[in-house]
Amino acid sequence: MTAAIIVGLLVAGGVYLVLQPGLIRVTIGFVMIGHALNSLLVAAGGMGWRAVSFIGTSEPDQAADPLPQAFALTAIVITFGITVYLLGLARSGADDVPEEEPPT
Repeated sequence: MTAAIIVGLLVAGGVYLVLQPGLIRVTIGFVMIGHALNSLLVAAGGMGWRAVSFIGTSEPDQAADPLPQAFALTAIVITFGITVYLLGLARSGADDVPEEEPPT
């Protein structure tokens, strides 16, 4: 229940920021959506009600599924790559703002 609320709030805030003008706001929105996806993937792994998924530490039928955790790590890397790319675009686009001409 708590994970669903966290995911919902992060997605709502992320979508709101993606729809706002300005590349920095869009970047922060994508980061928030990425965090929501990571929270969803970790919650899908069942770590709250299952045993740890290390070999030899618990019964195999009680162990949490490690696949959502691997997906979460992949999503973290993809989110980081998108963030760096968007921040690079924002930085290179900062030079495109026309300067005001001095009054004559």
